[in-house]
Amino acid sequence: MERVMRGRENTFLRTNFSCTPKFEQTILLLQYFTSRYTSKVCAAAVDPPPPSDQNQSPLRDAKEVASARDRQEIVRVAWEKLVRWSRSCRYKAKTDVLERTNKVVVLGGGSFGTAMASHVAGRKAQMEVIMLVRDPQICQSINETHYNGKYFPDHKLPENVIATTDAKTALAHADFCLHAVPVQFSCSFLEGVVDYVEPDLPFISLSKGLELNTLRMMSQIIPQTLRNSRQPFVALSGPSFALELMNKLPTAMVVASKDKKLATAVQQLLASRNLRINTTSDVVGVEIAGALKNVLAIAAGIVEGLNLGNNSMAALVAQGCSEIRWLSTKMGAKSTTISGLSGTGDIMLTCFVSLSRNRTVGVRLGSGETIDDILCSMNQVAEGVSTAGAVIALAQKYNVKMPVLTAVARIVDNELTPQKAVFELMNLPQMQILALNLTIIRHSLLELRRWQGAPFGKIFSSGRDMMVVVVKSVEGVGIQGVWIEKGDEDGDVMHRQRRKMKMVAIMEVVLESPALGRRR
Repeated sequence: MERVMRGRENTFLRTNFSCTPKFEQTILLLQYFTSRYTSKVCAAAVDPPPPSDQNQSPLRDAKEVASARDRQEIVRVAWEKLVRWSRSCRYKAKTDVLERTNKVVVLGGGSFGTAMASHVAGRKAQMEVIMLVRDPQICQSINETHYNGKYFPDHKLPENVIATTDAKTALAHADFCLHAVPVQFSCSFLEGVVDYVEPDLPFISLSKGLELNTLRMMSQIIPQTLRNSRQPFVALSGPSFALELMNKLPTAMVVASKDKKLATAVQQLLASRNLRINTTSDVVGVEIAGALKNVLAIAAGIVEGLNLGNNSMAALVAQGCSEIRWLSTKMGAKSTTISGLSGTGDIMLTCFVSLSRNRTVGVRLGSGETIDDILCSMNQVAEGVSTAGAVIALAQKYNVKMPVLTAVARIVDNELTPQKAVFELMNLPQMQILALNLTIIRHSLLELRRWQGAPFGKIFSSGRDMMVVVVKSVEGVGIQGVWIEKGDEDGDVMHRQRRKMKMVAIMEVVLESPALGRRR
């Protein structure tokens, strides 16, 4: 009898599964096993047998197998779609910029400038890559041995990398210029070469930081020093160590420019199998994040040097990220930039990896060394040291409180010890994070579309702990600014916040910053 039943099963399977797609076969198989074992399942519900490996339900086994296969199929299909999309994009990608580029000049002979010169030279053997350096010994070493003995004594540079100390020779007929001079020396360096710079020469800034006395970013320093407000400018930033670029390890970076075509051109010039380049128009966000992360890296190093543990490190970096976001957005940066490669990505690399120069400064400060001894013993520039004071000046200008980064500036100025700074930071007032009712906010903003030209101060929605007031309505958007107020049980206003918003961008309003929530 059992042999007859098995024969019927095989006939059923051949009949119902021979030309059926894989997914449908799985469904039919489940239905067949369900009908066959229904009586056993019902009986088990009434009088369940003792658990045994021999009594495993084929229905459950079949469901588990089918579920696993379905998951694998979903993952396989998703991956294949991703690969096909990637191949189609590579096929459509233009390479005309690389083909018509014959000469690239790199200003500066430091570690990152050398790494980028090597990378660009490797993109096209016929391209001439000129490094404009000040040190005659580095110039001689590169030209005679193809090694930068000071920074990369073990990495040979491509044959088409040439060094010179003559600015006129270096800049003549250049198609692109990579600026790799430290921020604090950029103005004086550019003043010495301004007479040889063509007005349409694109500058790709590799420098991260703020000028100490003027608080200027590189996007301001370069055109103002060259006396050409229309000098093409691109900022290159992201989590990238020069050593790993030289070792051709996978790296991702961001180029930022107001000129979309220029950003795309630089992307074509630099992108390779080992270097991924994204583009953005948020120049302020990329530059500010690149400058402030160096200061935060010093703080992370101090925590490491003091042996405060992983909890402290995580709390400090999280607070530092918030401070960077507060200041950046006040200056006009996009929050998506701060959470992307040039923001969070660069912060993680600089704060957590020992190759970081700024983190090394912090570790040594936390271990008890003085800032003067640390700087004298370094052969590279730690931009975070000079940027710290400029960051605090910017924070005061935009009225943003930045406890962690301010503490770093005080430590660098020898006005506060690391131990005292930790004590003061831990004794700051406890902050309240208030997530407002999103449903009310969304509903109220939708209602505002009907209320174009609503009068100033009009209360259009309120809840138990908040109310939203019209501040300024803009035709076509509905509202540009709102007051958000939180009151206690007696109705007294405790905190007030004003932020500029767009209708489509409002998803959440959180009072988490001491700069945003203030006593009335």
